[in-house]
Amino acid sequence: MPLWATSVIWSLLSANNIVAPNRFTWHSYFDATHGNEYDHIMIEFVSPGDMNIGSVISIRGSVVDVKFPIQLPAIHNELRTGDDGEVVVEVITQLNRETVRGIALTPTRGLARGAKVRDSGRPLSVPVGKQLLGRMFDVFGQVIDRGDKIDECERRSIHNKPPTLTERSTQSDLFETGIKAIDLLAPLERGGKAGLFGGAGVGKTVLITELIHNVVGQHEGVSLFCGIGERCREAEELYREMKQANVLKNTVMIFGQMNEPPGARFRVGHAALTMAEYFRDDLRQDVLLLIDNIFRFVQAGTEVSGLMGELPSRVGYQPTLASDLAELEERICTTPAGAITSVQAVYVPADDFTDPSAVHTFSHLSTSIVLSRKRASEGLYPAIDPLQSGSKMLMPPIVGERHYQIAQDIRRTLAQYEELKDIIAMLGLEELSREDRRTVNRARRLERFLTQPFFTTEQFTSHSGRLVSLEDALRSCEQILDDKFHDVPEQALYMIGNIDEVEKRVAK
Repeated sequence: MPLWATSVIWSLLSANNIVAPNRFTWHSYFDATHGNEYDHIMIEFVSPGDMNIGSVISIRGSVVDVKFPIQLPAIHNELRTGDDGEVVVEVITQLNRETVRGIALTPTRGLARGAKVRDSGRPLSVPVGKQLLGRMFDVFGQVIDRGDKIDECERRSIHNKPPTLTERSTQSDLFETGIKAIDLLAPLERGGKAGLFGGAGVGKTVLITELIHNVVGQHEGVSLFCGIGERCREAEELYREMKQANVLKNTVMIFGQMNEPPGARFRVGHAALTMAEYFRDDLRQDVLLLIDNIFRFVQAGTEVSGLMGELPSRVGYQPTLASDLAELEERICTTPAGAITSVQAVYVPADDFTDPSAVHTFSHLSTSIVLSRKRASEGLYPAIDPLQSGSKMLMPPIVGERHYQIAQDIRRTLAQYEELKDIIAMLGLEELSREDRRTVNRARRLERFLTQPFFTTEQFTSHSGRLVSLEDALRSCEQILDDKFHDVPEQALYMIGNIDEVEKRVAK
């Protein structure tokens, strides 16, 4: 068809508010009897109520290639296929003018070549609103707690742009947790991002559940727990524990567990952020977003990238590792309407902090809490390494001169003790100078005082949980640094709240 004819037809259709046609066909034929040439135009329409239909041409695991002869779906569009549309595919890339490649967010069992695929015309969406409080969802926003379905609820796309720099708040406020080691040495920022770094079995999930117990119970606001690629039993246990603690009514839970396809694990974090953004921007509430585990998000992205046939980068990660992580992390911030404060567990492969997943995650965090396997083996829980953990908030203009000096004195004392450990192991404590022996005495008591019994582990440890205010923690550490308890047995400072409990233990 000539270009001028196409332009004329499009103009006529647009002027009359007629739906855009999906295909033109132009036939020319010559009338030999009268010696005239005629043009025959056929315009094919698809009404707004009909779906854009394609067909599967290739299936490789979770990767599905679909041909759409009429109209090509946009990137991130949700496609439905299989019996009753139970297989959900998200468009990742457009291969040519008629073919898209997507990643399945559900199992593709039973799907075959030639199967019809319907383009929904929109990205994947999840419900938002107050009705979500106290409920558990999957990546599609479907209820998975065996409760009643949520009907007539607003739905929003999981793909949103982060707030611009002009829309963000520049004020820095402390976020108290009630956990001594965190509030003293690595304070959290309201609206900031904190990472719990550690290998397997050092207590990342336990620390997150304790934060839920302390923060949701003490602060006004909403808590949102996002489980990415973790154990399936943890979701059920956490749901039951939060219900018993009576904090579930202010909490939303969303899970994409390790038994689900990589596409679902890769998108569940975006779904959680869409829910959190509604509470922050529309309801103007502060949100505590807990993610367990951000490494599983990176791992799911690696699986998706490998299935898509992309060339891997360093250590086998996807070439888009930095941008994938930034797309998620940059949506977590403070605006004048409210704040999303995030605490993220970060599994460190083989305890190697130079791993690209850990390095890229570090760059987004305002607080880094490193869990030490050595401290865990010594029974010093929470196993927070005071020398490797740190926070951008720990500066005199923000936390105050007193807090800053106490934290620096604690770190200096523990660092000196680490240097003396080799001498003690070889020659014994008696060979140290009097000043060094006093340093070791202070350091060992500080190590034991920084342990704390948790409410969520009472049934395992037989120690009742403690919530310690920042002022009590500062006062207690000041007294230990002043050698007030140099003659008190070390065990008297182990697993207590504030320093006032020492005298009761000594008396017993």
